[in-house]
Amino acid sequence: MDKILNYIRNLFEVRGFGVCTFLGEKLGIPYHRIRLFFVYSTFIANWSPIIIYLSIAFVVNIRKYIKIGKRQMWNS
Repeated sequence: MDKILNYIRNLFEVRGFGVCTFLGEKLGIPYHRIRLFFVYSTFIANWSPIIIYLSIAFVVNIRKYIKIGKRQMWNS
């Protein structure tokens, strides 16, 4: 049972959008505390933090693609 739970936890941490890690690095807060904040606030605030989380994930991914595009532009 522990192997299954560890696999699921690792799957979400690796395949996640990286929002909690990004915010944790910028704010100097451990990412697991930010993740708990999103989970608890989602149940309290009627799912609106999920919208905030997904919008931050969109911005983080767009920034990543812009950085990759700039690197490829300079290398060619």
